[in-house]
Amino acid sequence: MFERLDNSKFRSSFHLKQKDIDYINEKGLDTIRQHAKDFIAKREAPAYIANDGKQTPMRGHPVFIAQHATATCCRECIRKWHKMQPGKELSQVQQDYLVDVIMTWIQKKSKGRNIKYEFEKCINYC
Repeated sequence: MFERLDNSKFRSSFHLKQKDIDYINEKGLDTIRQHAKDFIAKREAPAYIANDGKQTPMRGHPVFIAQHATATCCRECIRKWHKMQPGKELSQVQQDYLVDVIMTWIQKKSKGRNIKYEFEKCINYC
């Protein structure tokens, strides 16, 4: 799936900016994962979404960028790329899958860009 996304001109045009990296560093990956869970649960999981196709901003949070890059930004993209049918509430397993896709992309795209991982914090403070 990531190979197909990388081959999409639109999906591969999304990148994390330094301010996104800084935000990830400030909050930590565990918090970013929680943000992704919240966004998916509130904006993508319901069976019907009034503003579907417009519910995910194109900037303002690293998860939003990742959602567009991974086609987890609206139910139509989720249907097309991840084969989850609209009109039916997403199960917890489906939501967890989408969050894992988002977080995998964030970690992949931030590799070598000075991301502080939670275990590194623990080593310094535990």
